[in-house]
Amino acid sequence: MAAHTPRRYDAIIIGVGQAGKPLAMALAKAGRSVAVIERKWVGGTCINYGCTPTKTLLASAQAAYEARRLSEYGVRAGKVAVDFAAVIARKNAMVDQFRGGIEASFAKTKHLTLVYGEAYFADTKTVVVHDKNGKEQRLTADQIFINCGTRPATPPIPGLDTVDWLTSTTLMDVPELPRHLVIIGGGYIGVEFSQMFRRFGSKVTILVRDGHLLPHEDPDISEALAQILTYEGINIRYNTAVTQVRQPGATTIKLTLTTDEQRHTLTGSHLLVAVGTTPNSDTLNLEAAGVKTDEKGFIQVNDRLETTQPGIYALGDIKGGPAFTHIAYDDYRVVKQNLLDGGKASIANRPVPYTVFTDPQLGRIGLTEQEAKKQGKQVRVASMPMSQVARAIETSHTNGLMKVLVDADTDQLLGAAILGMEGGELMTMLQLAMMGQLPYQRLRDAIFAHPTLAESFNNLFTTLD
Repeated sequence: MAAHTPRRYDAIIIGVGQAGKPLAMALAKAGRSVAVIERKWVGGTCINYGCTPTKTLLASAQAAYEARRLSEYGVRAGKVAVDFAAVIARKNAMVDQFRGGIEASFAKTKHLTLVYGEAYFADTKTVVVHDKNGKEQRLTADQIFINCGTRPATPPIPGLDTVDWLTSTTLMDVPELPRHLVIIGGGYIGVEFSQMFRRFGSKVTILVRDGHLLPHEDPDISEALAQILTYEGINIRYNTAVTQVRQPGATTIKLTLTTDEQRHTLTGSHLLVAVGTTPNSDTLNLEAAGVKTDEKGFIQVNDRLETTQPGIYALGDIKGGPAFTHIAYDDYRVVKQNLLDGGKASIANRPVPYTVFTDPQLGRIGLTEQEAKKQGKQVRVASMPMSQVARAIETSHTNGLMKVLVDADTDQLLGAAILGMEGGELMTMLQLAMMGQLPYQRLRDAIFAHPTLAESFNNLFTTLD
């Protein structure tokens, strides 16, 4: 085959994220020839930079925290010390294991070819791949799936380009524990890393532009989490803008801040910038493929994940919307059902559950109270502190609260925020109730095993206002 002649496949998948991997396997097992292109590492954000490494690190931080409070349980132990290098090594081993598992499963799958390199479109059906040695190959297919994800955004802060600032990715590979970690951004990434590194032993300061953490949550939930973080020694500065950054020394970063029109200076050893993400669409030459993006670069799709170019689909974070692994996996489900199973699946109106893995966890499903009121819904609120949950009391994990919204007209659950021990698991129970359209009375009057966290629903729903 001539070097300029494209190699033909039935399908090309650009990016091995949490949608691309199962889709590649499904298409190949259906007998279709599939080329999967990956720039660096298989597994996408979740395995390489997100869920797997961060939750592995959080487990180490949780172990350190629990070890320091053993006396609360009547257990005596020596001084607790964190071997940070060992913590990072454990994380790396976990990531390598997951990556290796994907590569091994690909290698055993017929009709599937894994290609490493940088990909971009030459036309609507042709993709050019440059490998690390500078070699080029062309691939062509009638169906192309883009699953390239996003990367941390770079805010326009004066002086930022002159300092050694960190992203959520590079922070997980610092060789030594930061002495004082300064975090710009009070979203989900910022709060998880703040608690993690505080428990490892760092001094931590969070700089928040708004008046509260987690701007998408109800104020009572945000405030409850802020109190928990503050109690652990994390300094949170609200309504604070960063106007200048400079680095006078190798491990010294100075930030000029403006809070309520007052200027301040803050010095830290490491700077984490966690202010959102930007899509990895800028290197794909999408214009050649006739694929349109929005003003931020996210690929435009319809409810079946088709782009503006027939035969080309976008899945996962690169299409915008909720940036969660389980949403990317559901994108795979939609495409698979439509293309392989003759279905009519859609992403319209699907639920978006998520969990923020602070301690305690924040599990969220459905509407917040603010969103429900903006939609004009008549709601009743059930709320109860975790300090009234028997299982939480017995295990000394009483931080947080449970909050559920109920439609005043139908008694159906509209949404929930569970900031508490195993909040993600409790939220999932409520999600199942919402899926089954159970009125709140079914949970209030159900028999749950004692002493479990689930039985707290009996008491929670007696608090409806």
